[in-house]
Amino acid sequence: MKSPDIDSPTLIAPPEWGVIDFLSDLHLAPATPLTLAALEQHLEHTPAQAVFLLGDIFEVWIGDDARFEGFEAECTAMLQRASQKRRLFFMAGNRDFLLGKAMAQDAGLQLLPDPVALEALDQRLLLSHGDALCLDDHDYQRFRSQVRGTDWQREFLAQPLAQRRAIARQMREASELNKRQQSPQAWSDLDADACRDWLQQARCQVLLHGHTHRPAVHDLGDGLRRWVLSDWDLEAEEFPRADVLRLDAQGLRRIALV
Repeated sequence: MKSPDIDSPTLIAPPEWGVIDFLSDLHLAPATPLTLAALEQHLEHTPAQAVFLLGDIFEVWIGDDARFEGFEAECTAMLQRASQKRRLFFMAGNRDFLLGKAMAQDAGLQLLPDPVALEALDQRLLLSHGDALCLDDHDYQRFRSQVRGTDWQREFLAQPLAQRRAIARQMREASELNKRQQSPQAWSDLDADACRDWLQQARCQVLLHGHTHRPAVHDLGDGLRRWVLSDWDLEAEEFPRADVLRLDAQGLRRIALV
């Protein structure tokens, strides 16, 4: 499968941005209060002037009308408070691609396309959630193409909120069952050729993404690299994790919060 062509816009950081944080894959849900609390603490105390939330921040987002009640309302209020202190950017993942302009406005988020180039601190990074480049997972790519379409989204969002919650629960259960039936080594990863192609099209040397839950730095050759964000899980008893990638005057580095 060929990598999709891109026409990535460029976001140029203002000179006052001396510290920038990147994070993804928190999978926030009512069952993850410790992870939500960790995000709130980080957004309150990080020295970063800007924080980039690169997808799957929510375990599922079933439409912006959910933001008025319960867990979603709590998250909206928390993000809005944080946005008063620093810039917050949001890029959709494969779990929260239905987060739209209404939620972004209420939560103080600036929506980003996938991918987008960022020029900051003498670097040019290409930011993505990452799922679009898992080209070997043909079933997922067909599903992604379907649910990102306007017809599917219009029909889904037209259903009552309770029904959408039930559908999302069924989809999550099917996804988790499929994941349990595979070893982690069998999970699809980003296609290296496609990563290089995107970087060359965007005139970047570093691709920064999440999605795979496999934090690492990959050498793609010719000076090109792929930095993979960690997922967050503070509910895990054995190996709790919450990492951010931070860009500052020292360069790009990984910061472990636990």
